[in-house]
Amino acid sequence: QVQLVETGGGLVQAGGSLRLSCAASGNTFSLSGMGWYRRRPGSQHEFVAQQSSEGNINYADSVEGRFTVSTDNAKKSVYLQMNSLQPEDTAVYYCYAWAGRGDFWGRGTQVTVSS
Repeated sequence: QVQLVETGGGLVQAGGSLRLSCAASGNTFSLSGMGWYRRRPGSQHEFVAQQSSEGNINYADSVEGRFTVSTDNAKKSVYLQMNSLQPEDTAVYYCYAWAGRGDFWGRGTQVTVSS
């Protein structure tokens, strides 16, 4: 099993920035990548960003140019730098990791952007 713990959520004004962190522990052998999803109020989970162990990076159209995902393989961590935050970015942000044996999820961290 892999345990994922997110930190860095909070309340920020529109136009501000936050940095989310997620640390993996447990059986982190052969993880293929890490990334972020979010769930906005009244909506389903949606993809935000991810980085594979090979370095490939993908972003949702809604965050491209404002958010930056990065990983630290030595620390088994993934980060999400969020700039120019808008009220529609308000959501619970979930860290996830994937491997050939399955997907793993954190419990989420709340990000609230006030107008």
